Amino acid sequence: MSETRYDVGLIGLAVMGENLALNMLEKGFSVAVHNRTSDRIDAFLNRAQREGFGQTYGARTAEELVASLKRPRRIIMMVKAGQPVDDTIRRLQPLLEPGDMIVDGGNEHFTNTERRARELLPHGIHYLGMGVSGGEEGARHGPSLMPGGPREAFDSLAEVLRKISAQVDGTDGGPCVTYIGPGGAGHYVKMVHNGIEYGDMQLIAETYDILRRVGGLSNAELSEVFTAWNQSELQSFLIEITARIFRTPDPDGNGELIDKVLDTSGMKGTGKWTVLDAIELGVPIPVIASAVDARVLSSQKAARFATSGKLAGPTPQPLSAEARRQLIDDARAALYASKACSYAQGLQLLQVASQTRGWNLPLGEIAAIWRGGCIIRAQFLSRIKAAFDRDAQLANLLLDPSFAEELKGRQTAWRRVIGLAAEHGVPTLAMAGALSYYDTIRQNRLPASLIQCQRDLFGAHTYERTDKPGTFHSEWAK
Repeated sequence: MSETRYDVGLIGLAVMGENLALNMLEKGFSVAVHNRTSDRIDAFLNRAQREGFGQTYGARTAEELVASLKRPRRIIMMVKAGQPVDDTIRRLQPLLEPGDMIVDGGNEHFTNTERRARELLPHGIHYLGMGVSGGEEGARHGPSLMPGGPREAFDSLAEVLRKISAQVDGTDGGPCVTYIGPGGAGHYVKMVHNGIEYGDMQLIAETYDILRRVGGLSNAELSEVFTAWNQSELQSFLIEITARIFRTPDPDGNGELIDKVLDTSGMKGTGKWTVLDAIELGVPIPVIASAVDARVLSSQKAARFATSGKLAGPTPQPLSAEARRQLIDDARAALYASKACSYAQGLQLLQVASQTRGWNLPLGEIAAIWRGGCIIRAQFLSRIKAAFDRDAQLANLLLDPSFAEELKGRQTAWRRVIGLAAEHGVPTLAMAGALSYYDTIRQNRLPASLIQCQRDLFGAHTYERTDKPGTFHSEWAK
């Protein structure tokens, strides 16, 4: 074993772990790596050598890894969530000393993170749950990092995290990392980030479907439209890559690749976790929930194929050239407004979770670190940060005067798009959910009064009145 003591240890050399280790090496930190299989260690060392990084060491065992690190030891795990994380901790814990640190950089459920932190606390070992967003490219060149756990542990690792994270330029810029909060706060914020990502992707997919099926746009035209949108207020990573997708040719034949890709979408669980915790906390997130539903429906390909010829739909007429141009403009406005609702719902969930669990989440800073490196990075997030800078206790993003005015100016187009989609039989689960959410929260009276009447009639669940205090039960008309 090398006598050199390394700055950071990293376990797990799959795509994300390998690239994060190379990122740290490039930023001047020495890194010892370990993986369950030796072939990945050898492949990493060869790549590091090819790229000119010498300050690294391949530890063949957990014992070698721990012995190679400077004290207090800082170990980042990039392994599959669940049992593999527990197994890795079990191997490390007897080898570590009080003051050492383990960081879980995977997508883990925040309750597991909090359990592990409690189990390691009697041994004096710090445990951080850190969300990492940006995919392979982000891990290599600068991700958005969301670390949560003991503040002193974050402070010990902060120099590394600030250098390897994405950097936003400008007077209001900086590294895309901040201390999120105690316990499982870091993994929770990453979970909700992914939920917002689900919503964003579904809204873009529905917009594509409307433009394609209602407007009749070709892939080349779609690429032009999304490229133009990416130069406007919709500027974002997801809009950018969408434009690229439409112009990517099929390597096996004529046409574009998108038309050959099976229309079933997978998911790894973070969107579902977001919906489940929102239900637990009583926070409505219909855009994110609809995005999860849409993925589930897409995966039921055989069932959809069986019903596609049995259920009737409309037979709309093609749009005129003028109506087509109007649709493109309207779709941009509808996507922006729906996107605002999706973020508003995700941020409200963060706010309620923070209050419920005592995390004191810095919502403005969270919006700021999402501006670079992560999948949902967008110009849009600067406006969200500004909204929370103006009012840190903002109950709902849509109540910020700037956003309220934006949606006011876009709502007519938003409604036209959803109406036109319905006329043409094009589903808009998330976009219609966004508009319904907007219309619901601006009402001062909802039809829930009828639901309360029904509950009292069939189950004597009682109700309250608008004109006097108290709880009532009535004998309803026969």
